[in-house]
Amino acid sequence: MKILIVDDNPTNIIIIREILKKEGYRNLVTAASAIEMLEMIGISRENNNELRPKYSDVDLILLDMMMPEMDGIEACRIVQRYEHLKDIPIIMVTAVGDSKKLAEALDAGAVDYVTKPINKVELMARIRLALRLKAEKDWHKERDQRIQDELKLAALVQNAVLSLPLEKEEFEVHAIYQPSFELAGDLYAWYDLGEGRYAVILLDMMGHGISSSLFCMFIASVLKDTVTTYVEPEKVIQELNRRFNQLYIEKQLVQYYFTAIYMVIDTRLQRIDYINAGHPPALLFEGDAREPIMLESNCHPVGLFDRIEATPQSFSYEREGHLALYTDGLLEMVSGDQQEQLEFLIRQLDGEHEWREEPMRAAFFDGAAPGERDDDKCLVWISLKKGK
Repeated sequence: MKILIVDDNPTNIIIIREILKKEGYRNLVTAASAIEMLEMIGISRENNNELRPKYSDVDLILLDMMMPEMDGIEACRIVQRYEHLKDIPIIMVTAVGDSKKLAEALDAGAVDYVTKPINKVELMARIRLALRLKAEKDWHKERDQRIQDELKLAALVQNAVLSLPLEKEEFEVHAIYQPSFELAGDLYAWYDLGEGRYAVILLDMMGHGISSSLFCMFIASVLKDTVTTYVEPEKVIQELNRRFNQLYIEKQLVQYYFTAIYMVIDTRLQRIDYINAGHPPALLFEGDAREPIMLESNCHPVGLFDRIEATPQSFSYEREGHLALYTDGLLEMVSGDQQEQLEFLIRQLDGEHEWREEPMRAAFFDGAAPGERDDDKCLVWISLKKGK
């Protein structure tokens, strides 16, 4: 436990140091001015209060309020500018009884104060309180850091289950994904079924954060087996609904569910079979047509009920084109009603059928910082090509 005593009066330093020694505190250092104190904790006055690369091991500062050159209040304000120093508790030592000055010191970042002449009992009580609060704060910071480290690791694991881009002569699929927090509730995947057939799914778990990501990871764990075993849209959605309902939690206050769009694309027959379970409509741009075909919802979201009745829809495409699947985070970028949001999306997604990552990132994913986004954002782009 290291305590720094700051006072321009050597007598005051001796008095405080002796009190602390008798109470068992041995790791004591002193400074004769506020400027010297700043130097000791790594702040250089000569360089406009720039922080030198120095770790401070001071646990508590006893700081005289009235000193020449720089008073304790100004020094306290300077310390508060630095994130890794601002948690060092500062107790003001003052002979001033002016309540406004004391209030100013507390506003500047001091955690407490003691008045001169020093009362030993009062001084030790305030020191013990300050050190106890610092220990609790340090524990919380350490725990929060562990949580952040674990969340980053979990995010890496979650990202690892997402499918990599697939590029075939007659078919391509790419995606951009931007979670709103470290962990998220969107999931996309695709599988080569052989003989020119491909399965693609995009789902959006209700909510976001840790709980949604855990449900999402469960679905990811059963998805490949479900798709490769059942293949057809109706059977896959029904099996996902059955598996998801196995996660029933007694006394669960919130019922979780997810929207999804799942499709099987047969590039030889140029046919798409799909089920949209409460998900925003996918958009098919074919040839040079200006208006896309919308693959709208045709059943309720997965997990709402024990059973799900889903009738797959089918359509054929005759020319090259592209399909855009997305989560509602892209729609929510635009204020207005659903129709206005959809029109904005169509304008951004229309045009060339080839995948263009940079324009898509610029249109939908660049700009807002992670903490400013309300929802996860995901775009899946499927290029439908004519084989050579």
